[in-house]
Amino acid sequence: MKFTLKPTDPGRIEADVLLIFSWEDSPFEIPQFNVQFNNHIIETAKRENFEGKSGQSITVSTQGVISSYKLVLVGLGKKGDFNLFKLFKTVAEGVKITRTVKPAKIAIHIPHDWMEKFTPEIVVQSMVEAVKLSSYQFLKYKSEEEKRKFREIEDVILSVKAGRIASAQDGLERGLITSSAVIYARDLVNEPAAVTTPTYLSQAALDLAKHSQECIKTKILEKEELEKLGMDAFLGVAKGSDESPKFIHLSFKPKRANKKIVIIGKGLTFDTGGLSLKSSEHMETMKLDMAGAATVLAVFAALRQLKPEVEVVGLIAACENMPSGKALKPGDILRAMNGKTIEVLNTDAEGRLTLADALSFANIKEKPDQIIDLATLTGACIVALGEEIAGLWSNNDELAENIGKAAQGSAEKVWRMPLEEEYKEVIKSKIADLKNSQSGRFGGAINAALFLAEFAASTPWAHLDIAGPAYAEKETAMTAYGGTGFGVRTILSYLCSC
Repeated sequence: MKFTLKPTDPGRIEADVLLIFSWEDSPFEIPQFNVQFNNHIIETAKRENFEGKSGQSITVSTQGVISSYKLVLVGLGKKGDFNLFKLFKTVAEGVKITRTVKPAKIAIHIPHDWMEKFTPEIVVQSMVEAVKLSSYQFLKYKSEEEKRKFREIEDVILSVKAGRIASAQDGLERGLITSSAVIYARDLVNEPAAVTTPTYLSQAALDLAKHSQECIKTKILEKEELEKLGMDAFLGVAKGSDESPKFIHLSFKPKRANKKIVIIGKGLTFDTGGLSLKSSEHMETMKLDMAGAATVLAVFAALRQLKPEVEVVGLIAACENMPSGKALKPGDILRAMNGKTIEVLNTDAEGRLTLADALSFANIKEKPDQIIDLATLTGACIVALGEEIAGLWSNNDELAENIGKAAQGSAEKVWRMPLEEEYKEVIKSKIADLKNSQSGRFGGAINAALFLAEFAASTPWAHLDIAGPAYAEKETAMTAYGGTGFGVRTILSYLCSC
């Protein structure tokens, strides 16, 4: 997909579809083509009860009056309610509507007031990401006949004022880098678990280093090294599987770094629940349990080009959680790398065990300024926040606020949740320091975060529970069915702002 910025009158751009927008406050405030055609658009809008509301659209045949074959008008809602998330969503919805024409080339007119409300760079970056990500389909395992039914958009022309081209170009380039990283994460999550094994993830990390012009370095720690480090919590989860666990260590170190940040991704390449076996319907999509790891790898895929002035370390404890004669048993006691002991009451609460050792490694070996982890950790977070919003827990208000700002600017939904100290009682064990499964039914996502906080210690730390938004069970304008790549844009935005 090729993107071009043009300071051309939108009516003179040759394309299969021209996409334009209008506000609910002024539904017929649209680009000026000619009086007759503008009247035709307005008459069509009135006949179809188009009022510029969010979610409304009309498709108009141009009859050769302008250079595009079709015109699609999409409602933006009220100006006062407009934000970057709505910009992203509206562009994605508009692109989805244009696909009914099966276009090879589309043009999009950027309203001038978008540039005034935000900046040309941010607007164009968001639009490029919206177009690319709304066009994504995972077709690798479809037959050739099925693949031919899907026509890719080849060219996208963004109509921009001449004086805004330079800053808009920066946004275009950043949008291409970021959206490519998100697609990389989506592809990793969408692969079957038989493909995306711990070894596969470790090879992906090695490939990133190989193609990074020495900007990224990768180390893979094998089982014997993990035993020496005392990572019994991670190894306890892995021991039920025939697949070897891999501890993936990536590093990016620019010439000048303001701080050192560790990002950790949960890397359960398949989660059966272990001996605390999941029901079949809850196991069907458990290839997604490495979505946090996919986000970390995708972030590193983009770092070489974005070059933030911050040292970044990526950690992934990759393994499977399988039932077997070797598997971890309820009632077993594990010792994490930092020395804390954990009573395992539920082997399906395994992600926090692998993260316990990854967090311990980060503090003991890396001594970072900040730690951020991303994990498809709890179903309780989905109950609390739904499928589109990630939960954010942090022991540091400034870090939490800055991640929230990065998410808002990336059109990803994050909501801060409490680390309620009084709840710690429910994760205390009578025979070990902690237990991996709480007493009682309530507050599961909070209690999981409290468990992780024990291993983050005093380092400024943020935990993103992405169980809801990491995987789309149904197709939307912004995501196809499957992995969403959630968190990639937020983390990249945050790192580039440090």
